[in-house]
Amino acid sequence: MIWILVGYASGSWLAALSVCRWAGVPDPRQHGSHNPGFSNVLRLYGARLAAATLLLDALKGMPAVLAAKLLGFPVWLQGMVGLAVLLGHSYPLWHGFRGGKAVASAFGVLLVLVPAVALISALVWALLAWRLKTAALASLWSAMLAPLVCSWLAPSYVLVVGGFSLLVLTRHALNIRRLKRGEEPPFGGS
Repeated sequence: MIWILVGYASGSWLAALSVCRWAGVPDPRQHGSHNPGFSNVLRLYGARLAAATLLLDALKGMPAVLAAKLLGFPVWLQGMVGLAVLLGHSYPLWHGFRGGKAVASAFGVLLVLVPAVALISALVWALLAWRLKTAALASLWSAMLAPLVCSWLAPSYVLVVGGFSLLVLTRHALNIRRLKRGEEPPFGGS
């Protein structure tokens, strides 16, 4: 139970808020899509701050998940620690349960649990984001693809990865509605 709480606590640190504070720019939750994550920071403040947000959001949950894995916890319990990281990012207690979409945090958790799945998902995300110029669509496709790749490369983790993907897809419900209406802003858009 302690590692699940550690996972939640580490996940609930929203890197975008710290990065923007350190850079002296306004809180990203007050502008753009109002999301404290990579895409909104990229649109609002550029690649440098977005890259820092992405890196820190990916790294923040890795120690708790790595500890669960190194301590030999069963796969389902490793998954619970990872899920706690994602839930902390998505629903942080100290930010009124209003957090990000958990894509970068999911990448970090997957990198520890199933590195090949994480890297393939990141490659798919990068190619789609570059081609389609829309982070939301790239995130949705990567989240849907991850359990399929996992069933091939690491079948014992497929339910865990499927749970992570379901959370990411759920967190993108608003983006899905905007995509259907043609209102989802591209990279570089306002």
